[in-house]
Amino acid sequence: MKHLVSGALLAAAIAAAPLGAAYAEINELKIIAPAAPGGGWDQTARSIQHVLQSDKLVGNVQVLNVPGAGGTIGLAQFVNSSKGDPNVMIVGGYVMVGAIITNKSPVNLSMVTPIARLTGEYEAIAVPAASPLKSLADLVAALKADPQKVSWAGGSAGGTDHITAGLFTKAIGVDPRKVNYIAFSGGGESLASLLGGKVTVGISSLSEYDAQAKAGKLRILGVSSAARLPEAPDVPTFKEAGVDVEIQNWRMIAAAPGITPAQKQELSQTIEKMVKSKAWTEMLAQKGWANTYLSGEAFDAQLAKDIAATQTILKDIGLAQ
Repeated sequence: MKHLVSGALLAAAIAAAPLGAAYAEINELKIIAPAAPGGGWDQTARSIQHVLQSDKLVGNVQVLNVPGAGGTIGLAQFVNSSKGDPNVMIVGGYVMVGAIITNKSPVNLSMVTPIARLTGEYEAIAVPAASPLKSLADLVAALKADPQKVSWAGGSAGGTDHITAGLFTKAIGVDPRKVNYIAFSGGGESLASLLGGKVTVGISSLSEYDAQAKAGKLRILGVSSAARLPEAPDVPTFKEAGVDVEIQNWRMIAAAPGITPAQKQELSQTIEKMVKSKAWTEMLAQKGWANTYLSGEAFDAQLAKDIAATQTILKDIGLAQ
């Protein structure tokens, strides 16, 4: 009996050892949310915190808010103080790509270790229900006739909405510098301007327009995804209208600069387990976020492509040198 008990204990110890070894270095994890509490990046960081802890993938996870300048203040703190530290990560997203360029930030995303793109929202173009523009083809014709007469309501200058409007206009052969873009600080103001008929079109994330479209007050002309979305099967993509633009306002998580390949692999595996968990799937559904998970070399390539395209379009619309 004594030998059986010892054998059972030994088996238990052997079974437990790989788990302890795999996660020993990330018993503690700090995630920097480079934005104020309540915003998208903060919600992303706290969602990651919840799932990593509830699924016991990491022992203790803390979130630190470092807001300002489109995420570049938090990014600078992360890059300058976390080199080689595998226990600190940062969330960020596509908005940060534009902010780095327009703010002429001394730090950029080449200075971090990208781990994965986690979620994303696609951009939509909408018009008031009474608008004469019935389709993307109508919008394309109006822009080609006189881009100055087509006013766009969207978020901050140089943000995802502005970039998408520029890419859309450039893709149809119209000078993106002629985009008549009106920047609003909040989605509510932009939506009110659109509903009030003060602008020709609105551009924002699809979720911003969903309720008003279902109420019959807005008509969504198109969406920036590669294929039609399950939540909006009747809305065509830009590409269906011959406009070769695909873009998403994505959110990612990155590790510190200077970590080892083994540490990067360990963090990547932990995040992958989180993404595949039931708790994460439920969290995405609760938040209304799309799972656009991409990691490894594929994410590195997509990130480089997005940075290059953003640099070009911000130059084209006069917001970068």
